Amino acid sequence: MRYLIAFMMVLLAGCASAPPAPTPDLYRDAAFGPPTEKISTADLFALSPEMREYLHSSAFNTSLRNRGKEYGLLEALYNGGKTGLKLDYDATYTRNAAETYRDRAGNCMSLVIMTAAFAKELGMTVRYQDVIMEESWSRNNGLYLLSGHVNLLLAYRAPDLYGSDPERALVVDFLPDARADKRYTRQLDEEDIIMMFQNNRAAEALVQGKLDDAYWWARAATGGNPRTALAYNTLGVIYDRRGDFVMAERAFRAALAREPESVIALRNLEPVLAAQGKTEEARAVAQRAARIEPVPPFLYFNKGVTAYQHGEYSEARDLFAREVRRAPYYDEFHFWLAASLLQLGEVKEAREQLTLAVDTSTRKDTRNLYNAKLAHLRQLGMR
Repeated sequence: MRYLIAFMMVLLAGCASAPPAPTPDLYRDAAFGPPTEKISTADLFALSPEMREYLHSSAFNTSLRNRGKEYGLLEALYNGGKTGLKLDYDATYTRNAAETYRDRAGNCMSLVIMTAAFAKELGMTVRYQDVIMEESWSRNNGLYLLSGHVNLLLAYRAPDLYGSDPERALVVDFLPDARADKRYTRQLDEEDIIMMFQNNRAAEALVQGKLDDAYWWARAATGGNPRTALAYNTLGVIYDRRGDFVMAERAFRAALAREPESVIALRNLEPVLAAQGKTEEARAVAQRAARIEPVPPFLYFNKGVTAYQHGEYSEARDLFAREVRRAPYYDEFHFWLAASLLQLGEVKEAREQLTLAVDTSTRKDTRNLYNAKLAHLRQLGMR
């Protein structure tokens, strides 16, 4: 695994006010092969035949009659009873509405899209929101990934002469947090949701090493000249991976034109400038990023990994514990802390951290891995 701070991207983010003019010469199609999958969002909210069958089922319509449209929809989709879909949270990749229904799984974006698809079919008014939360970082295949969070409102009433009535809007959020409807939010247009979906697919293809697919998804995400930096930043990372530093610089500068204080774009731009021999510019960009964010993500984690690899388990434990305090909902920090504690003979504490790794993981494969390690501890009698 390579730990390169240059390779970072935003998966989901909010909106700025208005986009600057489109960036010229941002694409280099000839440098990439054709995609291996369909690059389209035409069916993003489309209901599959199975979804329509469920929509017209007696159980679904009983929920609507008993609870009303909005609460009835949520009960039919998520109540977990015999008639509910029993969906799993899975951040492996971002699904459209039909895929989410088929797999009975999805991340917050997928679940929002599927819920909106049903709601729109029922004639409801749907509004999307970017939820402002603490930064949530992860890493995969040498990439550092920053995840955001979106939710939606049903039965939204726009403000009128007498003001808005927030009690009339039902907040639908897939975070297990009672404060979810109290967080600061920014309204998103459906075009923003579509762009975020495209950007997610670009990022996920990049993680899988499918550089051509990643490019075409990122090209689609930036094609509408979005207001935020995230898709341009992703496009820059793709060019960086291809070794095209000139185009990477253009993409990162397009990101900064939209969000001048984007530390992510700045940290990505620095090594691209250095690779082109623009040493002084690179140094100035690094200093600017350091002023905005003195302690970059994964700083203590990477130091902890180095300490662990050198057998300095006490130091590794302390460094991983610092990252856990900064980001208590990231499973890998808990996992490495558990590994360090186990090396120090602190078995009970290690098992607690491994349990937290299971609880905070957003991927089925990693949850299975952590559960297997917990089972191994039990087999060894480490209770």
